[in-house]
Amino acid sequence: MDMLPVDQPADPTNAERIALGTDELVVLADCAHTNGDIFAVLLRMPPGGGPPVMHRHAPSEVYHVLEGELVFYVGRADGAVDRVPVRAGQTMPLAGGTPHTIRNEGEREAVAFGVHSPGAAMEGFSRAAAALAAEGSAGSAGSAGMEAVLTIAEQHGIELLGPVPEPA
Repeated sequence: MDMLPVDQPADPTNAERIALGTDELVVLADCAHTNGDIFAVLLRMPPGGGPPVMHRHAPSEVYHVLEGELVFYVGRADGAVDRVPVRAGQTMPLAGGTPHTIRNEGEREAVAFGVHSPGAAMEGFSRAAAALAAEGSAGSAGSAGMEAVLTIAEQHGIELLGPVPEPA
């Protein structure tokens, strides 16, 4: 049987960390170790955290909330958006191509185990966006910073859709 080698179990205390704004991704499995199939992370999101806009991409995602609560804004076929609170112990699957975003609207940090499959697009975007932010380009309020983020998103197959509309 032709199988990929199995590495040691992931240790979150020593794992690589990727800063995306105020959010943090703790890398548990990357594409280099999963033949590009999976990007698995612990998502740590402080109150008020989350991606700034609705977006969509081809990879599917699943999140299992471990601590706190995350609120998912999920687009429907009719263009409306549903607000879906997901508490510790609950799981939220998102099919590829679904317009969505995530927020922590609570008063304490939320932690979730998340898997993106295939993983390359989300891993590539996360790393590139973190590098851009570390350079200071994404933090600027000007159009140059936003243009850079839009370019990175487009390079990784992520369509940024704009602000979160009012839920249905």
